Amino acid sequence: GQCARRRPAMRNSTLSAMRRLPRSSPASGALAAAGCRRLSTWANVPMGPPDPILGLATQFNEDKNPKKALFGVGAYRDANNKPLVLACVRAAEQAIVSDAKMNKEYLNMAGLPSFVKCSVELMLGPDALSQGNIAAVQTLSGTGGCRLAGDFYARFLGKGTSFYLPNPSWANHKNIFTDAGLAVKTYRYWNASTCGLDLEGMLADIAEMPDKSAILLHACAHNPTGVDPTLEQWEQISDALAKKDVKILFDAAYQGFF
Repeated sequence: GQCARRRPAMRNSTLSAMRRLPRSSPASGALAAAGCRRLSTWANVPMGPPDPILGLATQFNEDKNPKKALFGVGAYRDANNKPLVLACVRAAEQAIVSDAKMNKEYLNMAGLPSFVKCSVELMLGPDALSQGNIAAVQTLSGTGGCRLAGDFYARFLGKGTSFYLPNPSWANHKNIFTDAGLAVKTYRYWNASTCGLDLEGMLADIAEMPDKSAILLHACAHNPTGVDPTLEQWEQISDALAKKDVKILFDAAYQGFF
């Protein structure tokens, strides 16, 4: 904390020293060169690519058409195109604010136990923890959860493990799992001619996946197509994966659409 607070003072003192020194002074030149070197340390770091969804939101906000509608972000909107906050969310916020037990204490490495327990029961059922065969941790958002899973797979399956995403998938999936050290590949999912699921292609690609690889499945509300397998199709997918030694990761970003 002290170091962080000192930095502005150190920078200001350096600038003050440069102002006091004559421009022709060797010391002034040395200080200027040192400042330039610090600024140029990251000069070769390229700008990251723009987020297409957020870019679409920017275009939306700048559009003057009164009949515009935004479908780029997966969130509810009211009749005025404003974010619609559900009453249950408001109630949960108030409950948290008024809960005296929320003392802002540091959590342990696995997160808030009550939150983790309720999350598992929400996803897997009220008796899910009774068998003692489930491990669960709290992560920082869905993106953080994906990255933690990627790091886990890279560490215990090995870096370079083949990791299959549906084609298409959420744009950031490729970046997350590639940066974690996995070899990202794709399997067929979207059938452009029918605007539906390419089940035949998906099953054929699963059959060709090498053992010890891993696959990501969208639990529901597939992003970006919105196309989900039917219950009967899920059974076929399950049967196909049961014949393989392939690790399965479900990304359940939209639990409310189950």
